[in-house]
Amino acid sequence: MLPYTVNFKVSARTLTGALHAHNKAAVDWGWQGLIAYGCHSLVVVIDSSTAQTLQVLEKHKADVVKVKWARENYHHNIGSPYSLRLASADVNGKIIVWDVAAGVAQCEIQEHAKPIQDVQWLWNQDASRDLLLAIHPPNYIVLWNADTGTKLWKKSYADNILSFSFDPFDPSHLTLLTSEGIVFISDFSPAKPPSGPGKKVYISSPHSSPAHNKLATATGAKKALNKVKILITQEKPSAEFITLNDCLQLAYLPSKRNHMLLLYPREILILDLEVNQTVGVIAIERTGVPFLQVIPCFQRDGLFCLHENGCITLRVRRSYNSIFTTSNEEPDPDPVQELTYDLRSQCDAIRVTKTVRPFCMVCCPVNENAAALIVSDGRVMIWELKSAVCNRNSRNSSSGVSPLYSPVSFCGIPVGVLQNKLPDLSLDNMIGQSAIAGEEQPKGSVLQEVHLKFLLTGLLSGLPSPQFAVRMCPPLTTKNIRMYQPLLAVGTSNGSVLVYHLTSGLLHKELSVHSCEVKGIEWTSLTGFLSFATSTPNNMGLVRNELQLVDLPTGRSIAFRGERGNDEPPIEMIKVSHLKQYLAVVFKDKPLELWDVRTCTILREMSKNFPVITALEWSPSHNLKSLRKKQLATREAMARQTVVSDTELSIVESSVISLLQEAESKSELSQNISAREHFVFTDNDGQVYHLTVEGNSVKDSARIPPDGSMGSITCIAWKGDTLVLGDVDGNLNFWDLKGRVSRGIPTHRSWVRKIRFAPGKGNQKLIAMYNDGAEVWDTKEVQMVSSLRSGRNVTFRILDVDWCTSDKVILASDDGCIRVLEMSMKSTCFRMDEQELTEPVWCPYLLVPRASLALKAFLLHQPWNGEYSLDISHVDYPENEEIKNLLQEQLNSLSNDIKKLLLDPEFTLLQRCLLVSRVVTDKKDISLHSPENELQIISTPYLTSYEEELLPYYEVLARIERCLALQATVGSSCLVLSPLYELSGNFGFTLLRLYGDESELHFWTVAAHYLHSLSQEKSASVPATTETAPRDQVTNPLDICYDILCENAYFQKFQLERVNLQEVKRSTYDHTRKCTDQLLLLGQTDRAVQLLLETSADNQHYYCDSLKACLVTTVTSSGPSQSTIKLVATNMIANGKLAEGVQLLCLIDKAADACRYLQTYGEWNRAAWLAKVRLNSEECADVLKRWVDHLCSPQVNQKSKALLVLLSLGCFSSVAETLHSMRYFDRAALFVEACLKYGAIDLSEDTDILC
Repeated sequence: MLPYTVNFKVSARTLTGALHAHNKAAVDWGWQGLIAYGCHSLVVVIDSSTAQTLQVLEKHKADVVKVKWARENYHHNIGSPYSLRLASADVNGKIIVWDVAAGVAQCEIQEHAKPIQDVQWLWNQDASRDLLLAIHPPNYIVLWNADTGTKLWKKSYADNILSFSFDPFDPSHLTLLTSEGIVFISDFSPAKPPSGPGKKVYISSPHSSPAHNKLATATGAKKALNKVKILITQEKPSAEFITLNDCLQLAYLPSKRNHMLLLYPREILILDLEVNQTVGVIAIERTGVPFLQVIPCFQRDGLFCLHENGCITLRVRRSYNSIFTTSNEEPDPDPVQELTYDLRSQCDAIRVTKTVRPFCMVCCPVNENAAALIVSDGRVMIWELKSAVCNRNSRNSSSGVSPLYSPVSFCGIPVGVLQNKLPDLSLDNMIGQSAIAGEEQPKGSVLQEVHLKFLLTGLLSGLPSPQFAVRMCPPLTTKNIRMYQPLLAVGTSNGSVLVYHLTSGLLHKELSVHSCEVKGIEWTSLTGFLSFATSTPNNMGLVRNELQLVDLPTGRSIAFRGERGNDEPPIEMIKVSHLKQYLAVVFKDKPLELWDVRTCTILREMSKNFPVITALEWSPSHNLKSLRKKQLATREAMARQTVVSDTELSIVESSVISLLQEAESKSELSQNISAREHFVFTDNDGQVYHLTVEGNSVKDSARIPPDGSMGSITCIAWKGDTLVLGDVDGNLNFWDLKGRVSRGIPTHRSWVRKIRFAPGKGNQKLIAMYNDGAEVWDTKEVQMVSSLRSGRNVTFRILDVDWCTSDKVILASDDGCIRVLEMSMKSTCFRMDEQELTEPVWCPYLLVPRASLALKAFLLHQPWNGEYSLDISHVDYPENEEIKNLLQEQLNSLSNDIKKLLLDPEFTLLQRCLLVSRVVTDKKDISLHSPENELQIISTPYLTSYEEELLPYYEVLARIERCLALQATVGSSCLVLSPLYELSGNFGFTLLRLYGDESELHFWTVAAHYLHSLSQEKSASVPATTETAPRDQVTNPLDICYDILCENAYFQKFQLERVNLQEVKRSTYDHTRKCTDQLLLLGQTDRAVQLLLETSADNQHYYCDSLKACLVTTVTSSGPSQSTIKLVATNMIANGKLAEGVQLLCLIDKAADACRYLQTYGEWNRAAWLAKVRLNSEECADVLKRWVDHLCSPQVNQKSKALLVLLSLGCFSSVAETLHSMRYFDRAALFVEACLKYGAIDLSEDTDILC
């Protein structure tokens, strides 16, 4: 027979509640899949998938105002393992950097004693991942080394800084939102502070525009946009203009370069920073709900918007070629291409009250398919975006909204209709990019139209606002071990009782019991409790008392006192006897009532001259055992008289005995047994009364005169032979009843509000609660064990206390939290891997580094298996068996959809890489090996058997390289791929999503796209070399969010669309000039000439523009003219006219020379842009390769970006070499394998360097 086990482990934890107003913006969703938010001075970390609290960090002494997860966009291995790092800042200016898994503070930073306005981790270079940029009021930005707390540099500005935003396409560009305008910084660097004050511009609010009054009557944002012209100026607006006072947010658009949004309560403005002009506006109608926050998406040009009613909406940019008007609207005589964002989905709103309102929203950065809403009452609502295929014929064609189509690819690789895929994995797997960028659908397309909807997939409720009354259920004993659950009942100010399961920290039940504040709770059994509440007193001081008996399994609640309770003095306390037989109800100005708990009947209502009770406690002694012995003897005698045979006698005796034992084990008294119990109470004079209760009989046993050293007694606790009394002056009096001695201890802590003994036989620990804190005492030694006092180091005030277990206490505090602490009452954090969770959580960060890397390797590649498996038991893991079990637990916690994908034999290596990078987090690629299954890449036995049973993938690379070296000596014809190797195309895609791996996600996205493009070219019999860029494709191009990495033709098309939009929205000569410059660079000379001729005669540039128009029109390709123009351009560049000289070179088709000049003068991004739009593939590749060399230089150190550029060029061998030089051996091994599968790398003497 297996031993019976029950999980009653209770760890130290904190139950959080409503948030403070300072916590409004303190929330972040990390790439690791975890959400962190501030709750008063605490930082709460929850799992986004299961909505379980994983960690509560407590070290701040003030309210938290910002939290920010560290970016995981760097290479990880054993030397640089994954860690959960989080930065939090408070209103006192302190920044703490946490190791969240261990629950310890790694670094504390303090510059000033004012609230931190904003913090951000730097992500733009490979040298260091410890840099943290912070705004210290009023006008300082400080760069910190978050590992050591060292201040690297500090820079001040003229205006108060509110927030900042980095350009996601150019990390040297930083934008500050100030109290008066915007400051653009173009030379941000970790090495030194910005050199100047930056470019300061002013932005007029849309409310200051005369057109704003017409927004309500306009049919949409399209007509309003034509009226809102200049918003960015370098001149300070006049006093009658409203400036940035009501601007809520500033953010760059990560989906396309040089675009920024400004959020106002009723408008979202999209700005094109190249022309400093509004190119899109989302206006809310007069009856609409104002905006609170907006989060722009990266994968698709969409916006997650939070409204004041708590509704989250998703708006997606409409395709240019899909703009049409409704049937009821007159066609616009002058149709305009503009950035229009259509409402695609919205979630339900919340009920907003004075105390309940939406605070903030965060979006999943990995998949961008979920948003979490933080509500002021402590709720966290996780809304997940789902796609549903719809019938095209059922679409409402008059809605004015273009259709959305599902993408043709999944995890970077086109898939068939019947192939397994997870369409809701991420936003780019839900919506095809053609619906965003305006691409025409190909003929015979099998794309399916989809609709989007929000589903509530996670809800975490917090505690309501204080006051609290807490009571732990009866303690664990050997008799109740089979049914015991560590339940905590919490009475709240709104009349409800919350029951928490303290093993998991989750809400077990919420019961609406009372109509007013709950004052106290007493458990009557493991499954029931009594609670009382009192209403607000009337003019006579009388209240309505509510005393309810609640059955927990059913939730049934009955009025324990029946019709009693109206217009009487308030109940001050209730006390249930030790055997749960009797209940004492103490009133303020009314005699005591004694009740039978089992029958809900009153036993005795004391006379009016009964003493006024100030404290009461039941004795733990009783006569139940002697009564049961007598009853058992009586029943045995009766059985002997009625039974003849000895056999029947023994059967009856055994049945009677077992029946009695069963009743005793459940601590239930039969109706005919009423044990005698005792209680003591004190009156106003301090006299102690001892009364005995047995059935209906109440007897006055003894009276003890008051102790002269004690004041008015406020509370009593009794356990064993020890009785403890506390008074209004803070004195504790310890009575040893057996030794008949007492000892008084003055604590000098004022009023003793409550004292309770700890559970457990022989455990004589006691907790005492005061107005300013609490103390734990050892009554055996009569000495204090620990103390907690509200003040500088403890920012909260204690409202109620109780014991959770024999060595843990419960503290309810006025910050809305309930803390389960060790007996020392030190507010310490806990290790995440020590928590008991009801649902398994996928979080490989909690594993030791080697195990986490091994898990990722196991998910990525199993070359020793003929088919993919999620059972790790057959692998010989060199560590202990416990680690192996943890790995299997993580595998078991994966969702069924993910498991189905991973087990699909058609799911390729590239797809697995991308899935793991998204869904888990960024543990870099490794591989497993078992000694009986050797890596089978080629049919000949080039690889020796492994000595290790588990190798990180960077060690496997060496084996692969030796294999390639041996193969090169034999000849490429010997290469025969194993069945699994044949399927290695997309396997890694999906796994990287599992790990939330930012850098690898981008790498494998670009790699999968161009490797697949190469295979399509080869299948179409198009010759291609390994070191030339693949043929530009626009049928299924790389997403435009990758900007310069896209195919040239698609990039050119996007830039032409953009300049056309800029041209339509131009309103001043400066805008026209910028559009002209862009058109000339793009080679659109005819349209540029038209704009040049539009210059009015009274403009000071009229003559120059006219001459320039003539020059553009008459440029010929003759030698002398080309030489002259080139000479002039060179001179202009030498004399500081770089932009003008580049224009002249482009006029004579010398764009390659122009790119070289731009690179010489440090304009690397501009040179890459010009090469993409003007040069052919070979010339463009030369320019970009020089850029790669620059990115790899020690001064820049952006090799990760250089890898992406090389991938876009199709330089796959160079990518492998660079990965090897960067010591990214794991990624290099997987990449080489994928290239071999696609035929992107031919094994020859030229590629021996990879070996």
